[in-house]
Amino acid sequence: MTSPLSILPRLCEEIVPGGGHTSFILKRGQLLRVTDQEGGGNVSLMLLNADEKSERLNLPDTLKGQHTFRLTAGHCLYSDMGRVLAAIVSDTCGWHDCAGGLLNAAEVREKYGEGRYQELRNGFYRNGVENMLVELGKWNLGLEDLLMTVNLFSKVTIDEAGAFHFVPGNSRSGDLVELYAPMNTLVVLTALQHPLDPHPAYAPKPTRLEWFRPESNDVIMPCRALCPENARAFHNTERFFL
Repeated sequence: MTSPLSILPRLCEEIVPGGGHTSFILKRGQLLRVTDQEGGGNVSLMLLNADEKSERLNLPDTLKGQHTFRLTAGHCLYSDMGRVLAAIVSDTCGWHDCAGGLLNAAEVREKYGEGRYQELRNGFYRNGVENMLVELGKWNLGLEDLLMTVNLFSKVTIDEAGAFHFVPGNSRSGDLVELYAPMNTLVVLTALQHPLDPHPAYAPKPTRLEWFRPESNDVIMPCRALCPENARAFHNTERFFL
Protein backbone atom coordinates (compact mmCIF):
# COMPACT_ATOMS: atom_id res chain seq x y z
CA MET A 1 0.00 0.00 0.00
CA THR A 2 1.40 3.38 -1.02
CA SER A 3 1.99 5.78 1.84
CA PRO A 4 -0.35 8.82 1.92
CA LEU A 5 2.59 10.89 3.19
CA SER A 6 5.09 10.29 0.42
CA ILE A 7 5.10 13.97 -0.60
CA LEU A 8 4.94 15.56 2.87
CA PRO A 9 8.00 16.86 4.71
CA ARG A 10 9.20 14.90 7.73
CA LEU A 11 8.98 16.49 11.15
CA CYS A 12 11.73 14.26 12.53
CA GLU A 13 13.67 11.10 11.75
CA GLU A 14 15.87 8.78 13.80
CA ILE A 15 17.31 5.27 13.79
CA VAL A 16 16.78 2.87 16.67
CA PRO A 17 19.74 0.46 16.55
CA GLY A 18 19.23 -3.27 16.91
CA GLY A 19 18.69 -3.94 20.62
CA GLY A 20 17.89 -0.28 21.24
CA HIS A 21 14.83 1.32 22.81
CA THR A 22 13.07 4.67 22.93
CA SER A 23 9.86 6.38 24.03
CA PHE A 24 8.03 9.58 23.08
CA ILE A 25 4.61 11.18 22.81
CA LEU A 26 3.09 10.90 19.35
CA LYS A 27 0.88 13.97 19.42
CA ARG A 28 -2.74 14.03 18.34
CA GLY A 29 -2.87 14.35 14.56
CA GLN A 30 0.67 13.11 13.97
CA LEU A 31 1.68 9.99 12.12
CA LEU A 32 4.61 7.70 12.87
CA ARG A 33 6.24 5.65 10.12
CA VAL A 34 8.19 2.61 11.35
CA THR A 35 10.50 0.99 8.77
CA ASP A 36 12.33 -2.33 8.94
CA GLN A 37 15.77 -1.27 7.73
CA GLU A 38 17.30 -4.63 6.83
CA GLY A 39 14.44 -7.13 6.74
CA GLY A 40 13.60 -9.73 9.35
CA GLY A 41 13.23 -7.06 12.03
CA ASN A 42 10.93 -6.93 15.02
CA VAL A 43 9.73 -3.91 16.99
CA SER A 44 7.94 -4.54 20.29
CA LEU A 45 5.52 -1.68 20.89
CA MET A 46 3.52 -0.44 23.88
CA LEU A 47 0.93 2.37 23.68
CA LEU A 48 -0.63 4.45 26.46
CA ASN A 49 -2.80 7.57 26.67
CA ALA A 50 -0.19 10.26 27.32
CA ASP A 51 -2.72 12.42 29.17
CA GLU A 52 -4.12 9.61 31.37
CA LYS A 53 -1.42 6.95 31.63
CA SER A 54 -3.70 4.49 33.43
CA GLU A 55 -5.32 4.00 30.00
CA ARG A 56 -3.29 1.68 27.85
CA LEU A 57 -3.33 -0.77 24.95
CA ASN A 58 -5.80 -3.66 25.23
CA LEU A 59 -4.93 -6.32 22.67
CA PRO A 60 -7.77 -8.78 23.44
CA ASP A 61 -10.33 -6.03 22.76
CA THR A 62 -8.35 -4.90 19.70
CA LEU A 63 -8.46 -8.37 18.14
CA LYS A 64 -11.96 -9.30 19.28
CA GLY A 65 -13.54 -6.02 18.18
CA GLN A 66 -12.08 -6.29 14.68
CA HIS A 67 -12.50 -10.09 14.33
CA THR A 68 -8.83 -10.72 13.58
CA PHE A 69 -5.71 -12.39 14.97
CA ARG A 70 -3.22 -10.26 13.03
CA LEU A 71 -2.93 -6.52 12.54
CA THR A 72 -2.48 -4.69 9.22
CA ALA A 73 -3.70 -1.58 7.39
CA GLY A 74 -7.24 -0.60 8.35
CA HIS A 75 -6.99 -1.91 11.89
CA CYS A 76 -6.99 0.19 15.05
CA LEU A 77 -5.21 -0.32 18.35
CA TYR A 78 -7.81 -0.02 21.11
CA SER A 79 -7.26 1.16 24.64
CA ASP A 80 -8.89 -0.44 27.68
CA MET A 81 -11.35 2.49 27.63
CA GLY A 82 -12.62 1.67 24.14
CA ARG A 83 -10.70 4.49 22.46
CA VAL A 84 -8.20 4.46 19.58
CA LEU A 85 -4.57 4.87 20.63
CA ALA A 86 -3.36 4.50 17.04
CA ALA A 87 -4.74 3.59 13.63
CA ILE A 88 -2.75 1.61 11.06
CA VAL A 89 -3.20 3.72 7.92
CA SER A 90 -0.53 2.06 5.77
CA ASP A 91 1.31 -1.26 5.86
CA THR A 92 3.54 -3.02 3.35
CA CYS A 93 4.22 -6.04 5.55
CA GLY A 94 0.70 -7.39 6.00
CA TRP A 95 0.97 -9.13 9.38
CA HIS A 96 1.95 -7.86 12.84
CA ASP A 97 1.88 -10.17 15.85
CA CYS A 98 -0.16 -9.57 19.00
CA ALA A 99 0.55 -12.77 20.93
CA GLY A 100 4.31 -13.30 21.25
CA GLY A 101 5.19 -10.83 23.99
CA LEU A 102 8.73 -9.85 24.96
CA LEU A 103 12.05 -11.58 25.51
CA ASN A 104 13.13 -11.53 29.17
CA ALA A 105 16.66 -11.85 30.55
CA ALA A 106 16.44 -15.60 31.24
CA GLU A 107 15.17 -16.31 27.72
CA VAL A 108 17.99 -14.28 26.16
CA ARG A 109 20.61 -16.24 28.16
CA GLU A 110 18.99 -19.54 27.25
CA LYS A 111 18.70 -18.73 23.55
CA TYR A 112 21.88 -16.76 22.91
CA GLY A 113 24.26 -17.19 25.85
CA GLU A 114 25.54 -14.69 28.41
CA GLY A 115 26.52 -11.79 26.17
CA ARG A 116 27.76 -9.68 29.09
CA TYR A 117 28.73 -6.03 29.04
CA GLN A 118 32.09 -6.88 30.57
CA GLU A 119 33.16 -8.65 27.38
CA LEU A 120 30.98 -7.03 24.70
CA ARG A 121 30.60 -3.47 26.01
CA ASN A 122 27.79 -1.74 24.08
CA GLY A 123 27.23 -4.92 22.08
CA PHE A 124 25.97 -6.77 25.17
CA TYR A 125 22.77 -8.83 24.87
CA ARG A 126 19.73 -6.80 25.83
CA ASN A 127 16.25 -8.11 26.59
CA GLY A 128 12.82 -6.69 25.90
CA VAL A 129 11.55 -6.53 29.47
CA GLU A 130 14.49 -4.51 30.77
CA ASN A 131 14.53 -2.27 27.69
CA MET A 132 10.86 -1.42 28.18
CA LEU A 133 11.30 -0.84 31.91
CA VAL A 134 14.10 1.65 31.22
CA GLU A 135 11.75 3.63 28.99
CA LEU A 136 8.71 3.32 31.28
CA GLY A 137 10.80 4.66 34.15
CA LYS A 138 11.29 7.90 32.21
CA TRP A 139 7.52 8.47 32.53
CA ASN A 140 7.24 7.50 36.20
CA LEU A 141 5.93 4.05 35.27
CA GLY A 142 7.22 0.65 36.36
CA LEU A 143 6.90 -3.13 36.19
CA GLU A 144 3.19 -3.06 37.07
CA ASP A 145 2.63 -0.94 33.94
CA LEU A 146 4.42 -3.33 31.58
CA LEU A 147 1.47 -5.01 29.92
CA MET A 148 0.68 -6.02 26.34
CA THR A 149 2.91 -5.38 23.33
CA VAL A 150 2.47 -5.56 19.57
CA ASN A 151 5.38 -7.09 17.64
CA LEU A 152 5.59 -5.12 14.42
CA PHE A 153 6.91 -6.97 11.35
CA SER A 154 6.57 -10.43 12.95
CA LYS A 155 4.11 -13.15 11.93
CA VAL A 156 2.93 -15.85 14.34
CA THR A 157 0.30 -18.40 13.38
CA ILE A 158 -1.62 -20.98 15.44
CA ASP A 159 -2.07 -24.59 14.40
CA GLU A 160 -5.07 -26.82 15.08
CA ALA A 161 -3.54 -27.92 18.39
CA GLY A 162 -3.25 -24.33 19.58
CA ALA A 163 0.55 -24.10 19.27
CA PHE A 164 2.18 -20.87 18.13
CA HIS A 165 4.48 -20.91 15.07
CA PHE A 166 6.86 -18.10 14.09
CA VAL A 167 7.03 -17.47 10.32
CA PRO A 168 10.54 -16.35 9.24
CA GLY A 169 10.93 -13.85 6.43
CA ASN A 170 7.64 -12.04 7.04
CA SER A 171 9.24 -8.61 6.66
CA ARG A 172 11.64 -7.45 3.95
CA SER A 173 14.09 -4.56 3.91
CA GLY A 174 12.12 -1.34 3.55
CA ASP A 175 8.80 -2.70 4.76
CA LEU A 176 6.93 -0.10 6.76
CA VAL A 177 3.87 0.51 8.88
CA GLU A 178 2.31 3.92 9.54
CA LEU A 179 0.44 4.69 12.77
CA TYR A 180 -1.84 7.72 13.06
CA ALA A 181 -2.54 9.07 16.55
CA PRO A 182 -6.07 10.40 17.15
CA MET A 183 -5.02 11.21 20.74
CA ASN A 184 -1.75 12.11 22.46
CA THR A 185 -0.23 8.63 22.57
CA LEU A 186 2.77 7.59 24.62
CA VAL A 187 4.81 5.20 22.48
CA VAL A 188 7.31 2.85 24.14
CA LEU A 189 9.28 0.49 21.91
CA THR A 190 12.34 -1.69 21.55
CA ALA A 191 13.96 -3.12 18.39
CA LEU A 192 14.68 -6.67 19.56
CA GLN A 193 14.15 -10.15 18.20
CA HIS A 194 10.79 -11.84 18.63
CA PRO A 195 10.71 -14.40 21.49
CA LEU A 196 9.74 -17.17 19.03
CA ASP A 197 12.31 -16.26 16.38
CA PRO A 198 14.30 -19.51 15.81
CA HIS A 199 17.45 -17.71 14.60
CA PRO A 200 20.26 -19.09 16.82
CA ALA A 201 22.26 -15.83 17.07
CA TYR A 202 21.54 -12.62 18.93
CA ALA A 203 21.11 -10.29 15.94
CA PRO A 204 18.42 -7.63 16.45
CA LYS A 205 17.82 -5.37 13.44
CA PRO A 206 17.71 -1.56 13.32
CA THR A 207 14.51 0.39 12.78
CA ARG A 208 13.90 3.82 11.26
CA LEU A 209 11.29 6.13 12.80
CA GLU A 210 9.82 9.11 10.95
CA TRP A 211 7.24 11.65 12.10
CA PHE A 212 4.72 13.43 9.85
CA ARG A 213 1.64 15.60 10.24
CA PRO A 214 -0.98 14.86 7.55
CA GLU A 215 -2.88 17.82 6.14
CA SER A 216 -6.15 16.28 7.35
CA ASN A 217 -7.38 13.23 9.23
CA ASP A 218 -8.77 11.71 6.02
CA VAL A 219 -6.03 9.09 6.28
CA ILE A 220 -8.04 7.36 9.01
CA MET A 221 -11.23 6.98 6.99
CA PRO A 222 -10.53 3.37 5.83
CA CYS A 223 -9.85 2.45 9.48
CA ARG A 224 -13.02 4.14 10.67
CA ALA A 225 -15.10 2.41 8.01
CA LEU A 226 -13.63 -1.07 8.56
CA CYS A 227 -16.25 -2.10 11.11
CA PRO A 228 -18.85 -0.53 13.46
CA GLU A 229 -16.56 -1.17 16.45
CA ASN A 230 -13.89 1.10 14.94
CA ALA A 231 -16.43 3.87 14.31
CA ARG A 232 -17.53 3.69 17.96
CA ALA A 233 -13.92 3.71 19.17
CA PHE A 234 -13.16 6.84 17.14
CA HIS A 235 -16.33 8.46 18.52
CA ASN A 236 -15.20 7.66 22.08
CA THR A 237 -11.78 9.17 21.31
CA GLU A 238 -13.23 12.37 19.89
CA ARG A 239 -15.56 12.76 22.88
CA PHE A 240 -12.49 12.65 25.16
CA PHE A 241 -11.36 15.97 23.64
CA LEU A 242 -14.70 17.84 23.78
